[in-house]
Amino acid sequence: MSAQTPVCQLLERQETDYRHWWWVGPPQDGWLEGTQGTAISADVALLIYWAARGLSARSPFDEPLSAGAPAGAVLFWPKSHALGEWWLLWLCATLPPGTPLQLVGENQGGIKRVLKVLAALGLGCRKRDSARRCALYASQTARVGLDPDAVWTRFEAGGLQLASHPGVFGHGKFDDGTRLLLAQLPEILFGDIGASRRQGALQALDMGCGDGIIAAWLARRGAMVTAVDVSVFAVEAARRTLAGNGLEGDVVASDVYSALAGRRFDAIISNPPFHQQRDIDYGPAARLIGEAPEHLQSGGQLVMVANAFLPYPALLERAFGGFEILADDRRFRVYRAVKD
Repeated sequence: MSAQTPVCQLLERQETDYRHWWWVGPPQDGWLEGTQGTAISADVALLIYWAARGLSARSPFDEPLSAGAPAGAVLFWPKSHALGEWWLLWLCATLPPGTPLQLVGENQGGIKRVLKVLAALGLGCRKRDSARRCALYASQTARVGLDPDAVWTRFEAGGLQLASHPGVFGHGKFDDGTRLLLAQLPEILFGDIGASRRQGALQALDMGCGDGIIAAWLARRGAMVTAVDVSVFAVEAARRTLAGNGLEGDVVASDVYSALAGRRFDAIISNPPFHQQRDIDYGPAARLIGEAPEHLQSGGQLVMVANAFLPYPALLERAFGGFEILADDRRFRVYRAVKD
């Protein structure tokens, strides 16, 4: 299959034999699947997709491969510059020194910045090719004396200590949409309105948990919490956040509800993403809303926050037959829909 994305079209025309290389942070592209390489990704959806086709795929938090080092690695430079730096540190810490390393990305995505990053790490670099508004650089791994774990940070928000990683939504800050959402939850979930709909502890699902602030906020108030995210960076961050605050919860890597078959909750709380790199992608949020009734108890509720311009009212109407707006500050809206 011919490459479909600009970055893969640039790679396709190289003379390099990419068999048994690592594809690090790759896009979804059929050409990659035919190269006999291994996908290294924090995106659970991509890992599931590759595994379902019998292809080699792993997360950066998996145990090291027993089969030994790859022939080389291609790092697809991400939108987040800090995340790209983390991937570089991880590759240098994981692979033997001298392993061939290529870095590819779109000019608009900041690929040219890798020159300064590589220089700061003492890694040599040369430009191999450019086309389709993309560039490809060549280097090799080396011991750089910096631990990838050093990028983990902690910060305070809402009375909680949060763990944060460059690959997590809202890295290092308290998102305004989440702030607005949390302000609505005491009465809806723990006041007369919420308590009258259930018996016992609230069974809550934090969908798209990010750094775990919603899960930790719920757990601190006695809820039995399950936190889910498609990013393994977010899953690790949420686990660290819960542990750092002395709280308990089940944290699951899942492509929306894929790992939650048969499970039902009193409440699903979410600040869902709508970007995939620089592109708008409503797919995950549409699944979140459309499949929510299947994962709610009778009388259970979906409470979510979203940018005011996003077209979620029609999705909520279709899935639940109605909804209400709990808050609207012109930037964000908090929606609530209840399962009959």
